[in-house]
Amino acid sequence: MEKSFAMISLGCAKNLVNSEQMLYLMSEAGFTLVPDPEGADLVIVNTCGFIDAAKSEAIDSILEMAELKKDGKLGGLIVTGCLAERYRDSILQELPEIDAVLGVGSFKDIVAAANAVMEKRSLSLFGDQSAPVDEIPRVVTTGPGWAYLRIAEGCNNFCAFCAIPFIRGRYRSRSMENILEEARDLAAHGAKELIVIAQDITRYGVDLYGRRSLAELCRRLSEIEGVEWLRLHYLYVDQFDDELIEEIASNPKIVKYLDIPIQHINDGILKRMNRRGTGADIRRLFKALRSRIPGLVLRTSLIAGLPGEGEAEFEELCGFLREARIERVGVFPFSPEEGTPAAEMEHVDFEEARCRADLILELQAPIMEDFCRSLVGKTLDVLCEGFDEESGLYVGRSYADSPDIDGQVLYAGPGREGELQEVLIESTEDGLLYGRLKGGA
Repeated sequence: MEKSFAMISLGCAKNLVNSEQMLYLMSEAGFTLVPDPEGADLVIVNTCGFIDAAKSEAIDSILEMAELKKDGKLGGLIVTGCLAERYRDSILQELPEIDAVLGVGSFKDIVAAANAVMEKRSLSLFGDQSAPVDEIPRVVTTGPGWAYLRIAEGCNNFCAFCAIPFIRGRYRSRSMENILEEARDLAAHGAKELIVIAQDITRYGVDLYGRRSLAELCRRLSEIEGVEWLRLHYLYVDQFDDELIEEIASNPKIVKYLDIPIQHINDGILKRMNRRGTGADIRRLFKALRSRIPGLVLRTSLIAGLPGEGEAEFEELCGFLREARIERVGVFPFSPEEGTPAAEMEHVDFEEARCRADLILELQAPIMEDFCRSLVGKTLDVLCEGFDEESGLYVGRSYADSPDIDGQVLYAGPGREGELQEVLIESTEDGLLYGRLKGGA
């Protein structure tokens, strides 16, 4: 008898990798993935629980699935991921519609959970979220032509505003050989771009090898046949060293795009938020990176309205952005997360924080537009991701664009999905680049 399931994966790329591993385990156990939860034997909702907006999205998804189940249109409901882990003591009481729940340390038990639900049994498992990283194959759902490559799990930074270390556990690096083996397999299946991810990739290897090993890992990844681009997410200011900067600068396969979340620039706020380093450290690093890596695109994340941010501190942040002219900026209003030190600190209300976030986006808009205009007339390598029916053009990404968070390149083809192609950029509009295949009409 066919056993069908649907998957809803929420949140970050690290969570998506867990979803892809669960897809593999379910497939191996004889379950068939279907695109629509309606009519399925069960659904897996792999949740995010990082900030209020993510928690709300997760709860809404669970309740939507619960309605399908109530109406007899869905068999069972399994909840996994960060929301499940964060509220392990109360989630089944608060959401009794859930049939089985797995914490982040137990996603490998998804088949046991699925079988229990099929047999009308409840199951709740919460393994050690700081255990060594489970080496489980994946069904890659991204692409064409790219995939995430997770090199570590958990976090040791303990920023005052962040609950991730309490949810995902302590920092654990995967062994270099396991990472390289997975990368070879991804490349053999057509991945030209590997997006190297962890909560903090700059710390990679310290726990396993007693030293920062990201530079060595990048060197070895770049030797794999078929790998053309390595993209690095996320790097931390205090963990950079000269070896890493030199590797990024000299390795042609590392795209000159670095995601370095700084959150703020004011020394007092950085200290209160348990961020290592100062505003001067950030400025020095950015200056060094700009001088040693021509054409570098920087991306950062900011939080508006952090505890201690008054008008003067906010203006200092805005002044830094005008000075640094960071090409890609994401900004979020401060969300006081229960159980974190920052939640107990005095801060502006959410509406004021949101207003400040909007002001930062207004400030950044012309900076980002200037960057796009600087690319007009240049020829860029673009990873083709398919054909856009609305525009009648092929669509892809340049080195300056990470999937789902940055812009895209639309161009006259013929495009080759999953392949890198040279595109002459002819214009820009609303953060998008437009061009034509070099050598084309």
